[in-house]
Amino acid sequence: MTEIRKTDTAAEIQAFLDFPRALYAKDPNWVCPLDVELRNLLFNRAKNPAFKDGDARCFVAYQKGRLVGRIAAFYQKKRAMKFEQPTGGVGFFECIDDDETAFALFDAARAQLRAWGMEAMDGPVNFGENDRNTGLLVKGFSQTAYGMPYNPPYYLRFFENYGFDVYFVQSSKELDLAQPPPERFVKITKYAQEKYNVSVKYASKDKLDVFGEYFREIYNDAWRFHEHFVPLEAEEVRQIVSELSMILIEEMTIFAFVKGEPAGFLICLPDLNQIIKPFRGKLSLWDGLMFMWRKRNKFEWYRKNGILTRGRVMIMGVKPKFQKHGVESAMAILPMDDCRRLGFKKIELSWVGDFNPGMKAVMDATGAAFAREHRTFRYIFDPEKRAAAQKARAVAIDNRAKAKVHEV
Repeated sequence: MTEIRKTDTAAEIQAFLDFPRALYAKDPNWVCPLDVELRNLLFNRAKNPAFKDGDARCFVAYQKGRLVGRIAAFYQKKRAMKFEQPTGGVGFFECIDDDETAFALFDAARAQLRAWGMEAMDGPVNFGENDRNTGLLVKGFSQTAYGMPYNPPYYLRFFENYGFDVYFVQSSKELDLAQPPPERFVKITKYAQEKYNVSVKYASKDKLDVFGEYFREIYNDAWRFHEHFVPLEAEEVRQIVSELSMILIEEMTIFAFVKGEPAGFLICLPDLNQIIKPFRGKLSLWDGLMFMWRKRNKFEWYRKNGILTRGRVMIMGVKPKFQKHGVESAMAILPMDDCRRLGFKKIELSWVGDFNPGMKAVMDATGAAFAREHRTFRYIFDPEKRAAAQKARAVAIDNRAKAKVHEV
């Protein structure tokens, strides 16, 4: 019999944080997220802006006194109300290979979301922006990049058997910097520079407030046509900039301009999982001081010692009016030499959803190799509405398949 407890005490919060360390003790591919990051994300209302129009509740599961699982349920009103059924989220799910425990955790999260007025839940997702902690790993069970979830293969069975439906599929690829870029990209970049006066700049750390506003301007324009889009507010961008300022490398944070107007951005972060893996989620004062010292000069110590060799493109966007100006190619090609000079060997492009065929085409055109696939699921509480949504998705998939045949 599975017992579900809310994390109302310091002991239960610590149990929530500790459980994955036991679950993945023998898995060499898993990297433990830092406890301080999860505390700030799920338990610290002053640190996570998502609490301003939402809430989060975490649960842990026990069997005969033994800790066997965890889950978090959360919602943000401005996002939830964009859907036909107000939709919250579940995430940070971890569980032993036991259906009863998994379903008990899903039940607890669903009950909590119902109490908040939600009628559906997405998962696994983040409590905040979806650039991290989003998606269930279903293919490519190797060490993931910083911010990309990792889980055992048997989790897929839990989500499918409980009744979750695939909401979207996320693709990730890996670019080998030892290989020359596709000649097509090189030609497009040269054409873009000559025809449209496309130029790129690195985000200098002494002007991050300015580049933060460029980011918000481009993001809110580029994503506005996406279904259920919620614009980024200035305060949210300041929070993002504050977090990234500690770890970004200027040569990997690229902004494109067309005749001087901000047109696109590409943000690639160093893969911190290569650095934090030995910490197992617990960053001591000494570890923190050493990290701060070693990350000086663009993580020079880690790069020179061959520890940091990978980066992850976490987000890329271009204003719609500039999407046929070669901006994407210029942002991908022009920084490559600088990345190689810094010692980076691989760049993960993650992630691109199947709802964004244009960006997926750009990713495929880079010649990058398959890395992994994640899936994000949705569970609509009302059975009739869930059946209708399943039928609508099947029709949409069929229509896309027919469109591809027609293109061929």
